[in-house]
Amino acid sequence: MGDIVYQITTWILPALVAITLHEAAHGWMASRLGDDTALRLGRVTFNPLKHVDPFGTVILPAMLLLVSGGRMMFGFAKPVPVNFGRLRHPRRDMVLVAAAGPGINIAMAVVAAALVVHLPADPSELLEWIGYNLFNAMWINVLLAVFNMLPLPPLDGGRVAVGLLPNALARPLASLEPYGFFIILGLVFILPMLGRQIGVELSVMDWLVIRPAEWISRLIFGLVGPA
Repeated sequence: MGDIVYQITTWILPALVAITLHEAAHGWMASRLGDDTALRLGRVTFNPLKHVDPFGTVILPAMLLLVSGGRMMFGFAKPVPVNFGRLRHPRRDMVLVAAAGPGINIAMAVVAAALVVHLPADPSELLEWIGYNLFNAMWINVLLAVFNMLPLPPLDGGRVAVGLLPNALARPLASLEPYGFFIILGLVFILPMLGRQIGVELSVMDWLVIRPAEWISRLIFGLVGPA
C-alpha cells in the first residue's frame, strides 16, 4: 500500500501542477493581449482548485500514467475561457494564447531537469521523493507540451495551425474542433486496440508523442546537465 501511495504522490502532484499552470498561462496571455475574461473569472491563478476537473485532471492522468508505467499521459483541466474577438489582433493573438500553455510546460520541464541534475548523489528519503517528483515533472510537462501541440483542434497545436495556415486550409481544420476530442480518444485508445486485434502495430501516439517527448527530454537534460 505504501508503494502505491508513494507512486501516486510522485506522479499526481507534478501532473496537477503541470496541467494547472498550462491553463493559467492561457488566461494570462489572453489578459496581456486584450481579453480579461479569464482574469475576471479568477482563472489566472496558480490555485489548482480553480482549474481542476476531477476526472480530466486527476483520475484520467493517474490511470494512464500507472497503466503505461509513466510513458503516456492525457489529461485536461477546465478550459480557460478566452473571447478571441476581444483580442487586439485576433488571429495572431490566438496563436500566442494557444502556444502559452505548451510554452510554460517546456519552461517547467527545463527548471525541473535543472534541479534534478543538481540533487546530491546520495539523497535523504525526502530529497529522493523530491527528486522523483522533479524527474516526473520534467517528463509530464514535456509530454503535455508535445501532445497539446498536435495540429488538431481543440488542442493548442490545432489553434496555432488555424492561426498560421492560409484561410483555404485553416477553415476545414477549424471545422474539426467539435469532433477533435473524439478523434483524440480514437487515436489514444481505439486505434491501438484494433491494431492488437489484427496483429498490426497502430500505436500512433507512440510515434507522434512519446518518441518526440523522449528526444526532447534527452535534449533538455543535455542542456542543463553538468558541464
